[in-house]
Amino acid sequence: MTQTLHRNAPPPRRLQRWPLLLLLLAVCCAVAAVGGLTSSDAANIYRSLDRPAWAPPSWLFGPVWTVLYATIAISAWVVLRGRVLAESRVQIGAWSAQLAFNLAWTPLFFGAGQYGLAFLDICVLLAAIGTTMALFWRSSAYATLLLVPYALWVLYAASLNLAIWQLNG
Repeated sequence: MTQTLHRNAPPPRRLQRWPLLLLLLAVCCAVAAVGGLTSSDAANIYRSLDRPAWAPPSWLFGPVWTVLYATIAISAWVVLRGRVLAESRVQIGAWSAQLAFNLAWTPLFFGAGQYGLAFLDICVLLAAIGTTMALFWRSSAYATLLLVPYALWVLYAASLNLAIWQLNG
């Protein structure tokens, strides 16, 4: 009788492909928008800081982050598309955690001027990205590779954060 109940049970609902991609892109856009709202004067603050010679110009951050947020969303989509959400809970949990640490950095650095706390946050963010990449690897090497530029940029940003903290602390 137990087998009959399971056989007659409706199949698990699979995540729809395109609406899921739009949702993940919207989540990443929301993270970017909230970060932007919390630091509307970020370009001026950045220019006013003592920065190392290897610091990028302020205009570069917008285009870089636009591409990175798209790849962050697409990587999750590659892992999740066509799967049952319950199968991917740990992966999407790690993905969500790294986005939360990503979101926390901007208000810490630009909004509060807490360069040390921002550096701690970005270090945890790097660990969360690494965890996400390791978990994504189990499902898709492609999804993991999509996160490599993000991890490298955040590593660069962490180095910049540390240098700015030292120069302006």
